[in-house]
Amino acid sequence: MRAIFHREMAAKRLLEEEAVEHFIPMRQQTLLIRGRRVRRLVPAIRNLIFVHAAPATVKRIKSRAGYLQYIPDAATGRMIVVPDDQMRRFIAVAGTCDDHLLWLRPEEVNWARGTRVRITGGPFCGQEGVFVKVKGARDRRVVIAVEGVVAVAMATIHPDLIEPVADCAD
Repeated sequence: MRAIFHREMAAKRLLEEEAVEHFIPMRQQTLLIRGRRVRRLVPAIRNLIFVHAAPATVKRIKSRAGYLQYIPDAATGRMIVVPDDQMRRFIAVAGTCDDHLLWLRPEEVNWARGTRVRITGGPFCGQEGVFVKVKGARDRRVVIAVEGVVAVAMATIHPDLIEPVADCAD
């Protein structure tokens, strides 16, 4: 969903009150407050919040908060529904608040030139993504995406910790 007017944290409080599962990708940012440098946790992508609930629950919450909007799929115009396994992979990486993550729009990644891989060691062990060259980075990175919404490129991972994943053809 989209929480317009930078109201992600208000949406977070509302969803917590309602005991609804949600996720907001966050990152550390250094701010200057009253002349002092302070590190704060802020949303990594403005206005973006993932909500995991029954449609009736989302509709009820949406009626209470006019600033919450569905994000439509560009191709169909219907609201985007992210598969649970794709969301788990994304949260495993984006939930770390790592300073070395690169946040990308899906159209910024050339998926056709990448190789599907699995990480075999380190903090992201077991995660799968696409190994591609990312604009603005010196080397190739593993990218995990929520299709049509956002992509996140991990920090540089040593090639010994990556193995190709064979595509299954039915």
